[in-house]
Amino acid sequence: MSAQHVEHVEMTGHIVDSLLLPKVLDAILSRGGRYHIETLRLGQRQDDPSFVRLEVRADAAEQLETILADIHPHGAVPAQSGDCGTVPADIAGAYPDGFYCSTNFRTQVKLAGDWVDVEGQEMDCGIVVDPTGTAARCVPMTAVKTGDHVLVGRQGTRVFPPEAEMRRHELFEFMASPVSSERPKAVSVREIAAAIRKTRAAGDKVLAVLGPAVVHTGGGELVAKMVRDGFINVLFAGNALATHDMEQAFYGTSLGVSLDQGLPTVEGHEHHLRTINRIRRIGGIRKSVETGRLTSGIMYECVLRDVPFVLAGSIRDDGPLPEVVTDMLAAQDAMRRLVPGVGFCLMVATTLHSIAVGNLLPAWVKVACVDISPATVTKLMDRGTTQTVGIVSDAEPFLRSLAAELERGGT
Repeated sequence: MSAQHVEHVEMTGHIVDSLLLPKVLDAILSRGGRYHIETLRLGQRQDDPSFVRLEVRADAAEQLETILADIHPHGAVPAQSGDCGTVPADIAGAYPDGFYCSTNFRTQVKLAGDWVDVEGQEMDCGIVVDPTGTAARCVPMTAVKTGDHVLVGRQGTRVFPPEAEMRRHELFEFMASPVSSERPKAVSVREIAAAIRKTRAAGDKVLAVLGPAVVHTGGGELVAKMVRDGFINVLFAGNALATHDMEQAFYGTSLGVSLDQGLPTVEGHEHHLRTINRIRRIGGIRKSVETGRLTSGIMYECVLRDVPFVLAGSIRDDGPLPEVVTDMLAAQDAMRRLVPGVGFCLMVATTLHSIAVGNLLPAWVKVACVDISPATVTKLMDRGTTQTVGIVSDAEPFLRSLAAELERGGT
């Protein structure tokens, strides 16, 4: 091993059966580095952690730095780790150069010799250390204030990849691949129903991220029933989902098409805009329910059951509805406030909202993504939400099966 730039790293946990160690070794070699396994202690039982200490060498300092950056998300941390380093933010709304970029995996930083969990875990953020030096949290770029102590470099940081997920001892054990297009849908639906019931039994919240196709395909009442029965506790959507849900309540149509007959109605193309206008004249969705003018649907049940929702706006929105958050950053912050306590996320028929919400979720929140296109799940995973499993299905058939399975299983 003639390479002159050296770093010693350590890994602890289920690093063999989760394939973390092979991934680290492959990353070192693929970047042109070398490694030597100095210590390897394998766990004797299935639940016992393993430990490895590696010597990593490279021909150049930049090459070694690249290797260390690649293996850090897999749980490889420097063997000699002091406290993390911070630099005061010199301007608001931007991190200092060299800032540490967070992942959605559980992360700890070393403060005054102690490892401390980073709060508000989220991918693609910086980490700000409390002025007292006793706490740290993920902070989005736009929320950085001048003088914030922003973490720089990887010194004094460690990441805990989701080993249990890789070992498939937890939810979604039925999935052999991230996208289930061949497996019987009934098997997938049973497992998702079980995950929802398990989440509720643990006192955690179920988050639904829904697109307007939920209503277009006739699944609106099924979702409303899930809200009514307590299986959906938070809703993220856009102007279209809420509009067409309430269009159905007012006119029995979605995009002007009768949901009973499947045929366009006379002047039905106006229904969505008339729905928005009616809600705006009343003063909003909640007031429409309180005054008795909105009496059914997803939004009705959310208001009636006090289920919080965030409707995030889009450049293409008509109206929009009064509750729609048209400021992108404000919508993100509104979603962030509702993420704590979420234990399971169900995404149905919405590519952009699914990716956006996936970016906000920590890796330990299990995600099921249902879409007619496998590309939606692929895009979601490619952007870092690797805890996702996908089901290729139209919205209504899936929701009908899921609602039936949840009813059979009880609460």
